[in-house]
Amino acid sequence: MDLRHLRYFQAVAEELSFSRAAKRLRIAQPALSRAVQELEHELGIRLIDRNRRTFALTPAGSVLLTETAVILERLEESMRRVKRTALGEEGELRLGYIGPPTQQFLGRLLHDYRQRFPKVSVHLEERTPERIWEMVAKGRLSVALTRPLPGQGERALSTLLLRKEPLGIVVPAGHALAKKKSVTWKSLAQEPLIVLARREGVGLHDEMLAACRTAGFTPRIAYSPSLMGTVLSYVEAGAGIGIATDSVAAASMSPSLRYISVTPTCTVPLMMVWNPEDDSPPVKAFRDLMSEWLKQGKLWGKG
Repeated sequence: MDLRHLRYFQAVAEELSFSRAAKRLRIAQPALSRAVQELEHELGIRLIDRNRRTFALTPAGSVLLTETAVILERLEESMRRVKRTALGEEGELRLGYIGPPTQQFLGRLLHDYRQRFPKVSVHLEERTPERIWEMVAKGRLSVALTRPLPGQGERALSTLLLRKEPLGIVVPAGHALAKKKSVTWKSLAQEPLIVLARREGVGLHDEMLAACRTAGFTPRIAYSPSLMGTVLSYVEAGAGIGIATDSVAAASMSPSLRYISVTPTCTVPLMMVWNPEDDSPPVKAFRDLMSEWLKQGKLWGKG
């Protein structure tokens, strides 16, 4: 067994598809399938149940996926430490983030940080909110920009609220609602809605469901993709009305789409989270810079 087998298995297990995993790894599908079979043969167990109708991890496969993530993350961390020693770099910042909500400011913020602290090695990890909280709690991330999750108070992590982002809808420019400045949640009762999958955006998903329940109806969810970009693509294709925050719409929306606010206003927090026991200079410097930008209004504006 070598690391190639583990990396290949991880891709297949996460995608639950040989074809998607092969595309992600940029290798031929037969080579990928053969590598997974070699791994199963060496371990003497079946890791994936697959036939024409189903494709799922066995219990043993689920355990191996979890352990593989730990092994590969540890290896990557070790290699980074070796390289930092060889290059004489001073300090490290491992920043986790969720993509679309941070697009408007993250690049500018990191540019400022690197200008001030050029010898700090910055490593970025785009993950789901659930994964981010876990990695910060376990010390695999120094600090992160993410959404709150139910039950995370038990992890004893420190947080700073950056913004409460209002939820709205996204429609094609030719849609009947496109010229409206705002709509009510009640008016969406009969519309097919497209919302980020709960496992990827629990705060947004649950807030939308709560708003619909308060308005007296159960939403018709047409699709729940794993990426916000896919939500917007479905909308652009005319498959339904998308649910998104205003920051996501501003950062990722095609000119052919329109963002419309919804009343009563519902918001989803965006926050910075870190382990209070990690007070290393690079991490403290980033927290201080974030607080400075927040105070000066530079995150969503020029400041």
